[in-house]
Amino acid sequence: MSSATGLEDRANALGYAIKRAQHALRLRMDGDLQALGLTTPQYSVLSAIEANPGISNAQLARQAFVTPQTMQAILAGLERQALLVRTPDATHGRILRSLLTARGAALLAEAHQRLRGVGETLLGALGGLDSAVFLQALNGVADALVASRPPAGKLPPGA
Repeated sequence: MSSATGLEDRANALGYAIKRAQHALRLRMDGDLQALGLTTPQYSVLSAIEANPGISNAQLARQAFVTPQTMQAILAGLERQALLVRTPDATHGRILRSLLTARGAALLAEAHQRLRGVGETLLGALGGLDSAVFLQALNGVADALVASRPPAGKLPPGA
């Protein structure tokens, strides 16, 4: 086995492990939120609005890794449930600013409580690893992958 193949195998195993952990996290969160009638993306949107009241659709879409069109659908659903309100931006009428309603804030507080165990499980699974170092490493991985991405429409050499 060449060292290049060994490196590829380790990189593939790491990528698979990250994806597997992300999938397990999503399933666990969806399961815990189901009784509240929320999905993980909806929870993420409500949490982002809580952290940044008045956040725009475009900003929410970037944070949630979805298209603005998908975010529009998520926001419309949350608005129909009276969990948030959207108002036109004072300086740019096409931009809608999102705010939690009292009902949305109460539901989100309950969701935070239900998901507390998820955070405890994540931290417990790290064993003796320093969570700050692990978080820094994961963010470093994401940053490196974004920085090394070829421009749109261009394949890397040998592809």
